Amino acid sequence: MKQYHDLVEHVFKVGHQKEDRTNTGTISTFGYQMRFDLKEGFPLLTTKKVFYKAIIYELLWFIKGDTNIKYLVDHGVKIWNEWPYENYKKHPSYHGETLEAFVEKIKIDSNFARLFGDLGPVYGAQWRNFNGVDQLSQVINLIKHQPQSRRMILSAWNPVEINNMALPPCHTLIQFYVANQKLSLQLYQRSGDIFLGIPFNIASYALLLEMVAQVTNLEVGEFVHTIGDAHIYSNHVDQLKQQLNREIRPLPKLKLNPDIKNIEDFTFEDIEIIGYDPHPPIKGVVAV
Repeated sequence: MKQYHDLVEHVFKVGHQKEDRTNTGTISTFGYQMRFDLKEGFPLLTTKKVFYKAIIYELLWFIKGDTNIKYLVDHGVKIWNEWPYENYKKHPSYHGETLEAFVEKIKIDSNFARLFGDLGPVYGAQWRNFNGVDQLSQVINLIKHQPQSRRMILSAWNPVEINNMALPPCHTLIQFYVANQKLSLQLYQRSGDIFLGIPFNIASYALLLEMVAQVTNLEVGEFVHTIGDAHIYSNHVDQLKQQLNREIRPLPKLKLNPDIKNIEDFTFEDIEIIGYDPHPPIKGVVAV
């Protein structure tokens, strides 16, 4: 996926040393855009293996409007665990449990999960209930009935509720666009962790585009990814240099169950990635 490698090389070339909230340190640049024609294949990174099961389950979780990690934990997805764990460590009920012990309690104890597994009104909550508005349903209705509209927008950034979120949304605003019976999607992402986050975000919103195109009976156009603060954490530099030395392999294909006509009816089994042949995974620590 050349677009991703170009992003990495761009930040290494022109990025600035910048401190950050996590005190990890970054190489950062401001304002970058990538474009993906989804007819060329599904944009899942091949120079390292990406855990696409997590991408699919997370997107289904967003669509459900869920904000509790129990759904993800129950399906073996770990990508959100650190944030509620950090909040739990500040609670009087915390007695030195490890992250692994915390996650196990989320899995087996529904009451514990209810008390400590919720992230606040993050993505799914805003998509399905932004101050009383079901944005996802509203956008899909506009695509079906007013495809010429320039108001097909879904926002995860709700200033009223930001302070109640475990992590303010990084991928903040989506706009859909219809032309020549093709549906395109642009994502504005305020902050992008290039090594760990961006590969997930590319695949996630490309998948959302494919799903919405199917339920609105349109062909798939482009996924446009615009990033505000695009950054490489200082502890990911070596990993990305390793990736840049790997050969880019052909993109896989995405297959959706053609019988699904409602966005809420998709399940994990309705989504299939075909022909994914990546290089081995490369590990990196998430900055919380």
